[in-house]
Amino acid sequence: MSETRTAEQNAGVEDYDLVVLGSGEGGKYLAWALAKEGKKVAVVERKYVGGSCPNIACLPSKNIIHSAKVASFAKRASEFGVHIDKYTIDGEAVRDRKRMMVSALVDVQYKNYSTSGAELIMGTGRFVAPKTIEVTLNDGGTRTLLGKDVVIGTGTHASLGDTPGLAGVQPWTHIEALDAGVIPEKMIVFAGGYVGLELAQAFLRLGSKVTVIERSARLLPREDEDVSHAVETLFREEGAELLLGCDVTEASGRNGDSVALVVRHEGQSKTIVATHLLVALGRTPNTEGLNLDVTGVKLTPHGYIQVNEKLQTTAAGIWAVGEIAGSPQFTHISYDDHRVIHANLAGQSRTTTGRQVPYSLFTDPEVARVGLNEQEARAQGISYRLFRLPMAADLRARTLSEMRGFMKALIGEDDQIIGFTVFGVSGGEIMGTIQMAMLGKLPYTAVRDAVITHPTLLEGLVFLFSSKPTQVNNQSSIR
Repeated sequence: MSETRTAEQNAGVEDYDLVVLGSGEGGKYLAWALAKEGKKVAVVERKYVGGSCPNIACLPSKNIIHSAKVASFAKRASEFGVHIDKYTIDGEAVRDRKRMMVSALVDVQYKNYSTSGAELIMGTGRFVAPKTIEVTLNDGGTRTLLGKDVVIGTGTHASLGDTPGLAGVQPWTHIEALDAGVIPEKMIVFAGGYVGLELAQAFLRLGSKVTVIERSARLLPREDEDVSHAVETLFREEGAELLLGCDVTEASGRNGDSVALVVRHEGQSKTIVATHLLVALGRTPNTEGLNLDVTGVKLTPHGYIQVNEKLQTTAAGIWAVGEIAGSPQFTHISYDDHRVIHANLAGQSRTTTGRQVPYSLFTDPEVARVGLNEQEARAQGISYRLFRLPMAADLRARTLSEMRGFMKALIGEDDQIIGFTVFGVSGGEIMGTIQMAMLGKLPYTAVRDAVITHPTLLEGLVFLFSSKPTQVNNQSSIR
């Protein structure tokens, strides 16, 4: 498409080196970095300054999850020699602690705009020409911005699916659940993925009766079966009802009053009734209303913006960052996306190819993984040595009375660590050490022979790699 503009079209158009649509993780860090380098930068944000992570997602959910952990400690207090006769949970106070944190985090976002020199424009943006964005301002009026480069970082939103009657129920997504200040009497969590499981356990510990409905035959189907089984055992032991391999055929009622889901489970139809319903069925890309047709930007079959390994779209000078680009849906990946685009704008060559994608499920205990798991190695025909250790063998876990779970590592023929999974207390922190070893291409023996402070959770890695491994040969699976 031609970028030649008439004098009439030039009138009222403001020129920028970079215009970013959406103030999420990748977009805001890119904007701040380029503004500090002297570039003229504008960021257009409709509502959540700083993006979903500090406002309505990652950090608020972990705040609520920690309140729930404190509640679990109160319930278990006698195990630690502390006797609590009676305690109550104030849902509004739990919410207000979260809100206080969010408010402070948003203040940090505003300060970073001020100190970096990037301009924050509150409004809704849409393309009216290649690299040209019309912004309908929240406080009235419009502005038209032309970027030498434009980055789309509009993210995703929670999907409700197409179950008959579900939209009419007005179920919670994570946004409403985290800000309601209500502890449901009985709660259905529809979908047992990461968001659903984290919030299911949190509300369970805060006093709700919880039923988790999952379409797959097991929780966390992308993880190994032993991980799925351990997480399922955890939830059942804490009092959750799990309905796995379950199809929801109909929904009725009104969230907050009485909700009914008709499900098909183990060949029979049954009705599950609760006061509240939380839906966590995945994400939908935020492309509606962007008017991408005028830009030459193409979408993938799933509706995400099509990009190459440098995060360039199909239109010259337009990039995409984070979830809208189809990147793995983690804040830390969006942060790395900004580094990829920043490098390429500076004339370097950086890609997303082959980067590590570590992640953690913030249940208690946590599930964390980096690299391959066993089912992925099996599918790829990769043989490995398997080291496995129960968390009970990690002496720090014993001091904490947090002995549930295990850790395991897959080791290649060259002694390199090709994958690590942990289900255990502070699993994400433990995983980080292994990730550093993998990035440094250290053999597992370097971790095994390290002098690690006693007693710490990381010391368990010494015990893990000092144990006797099992050889797993998957070569025969290759055809």
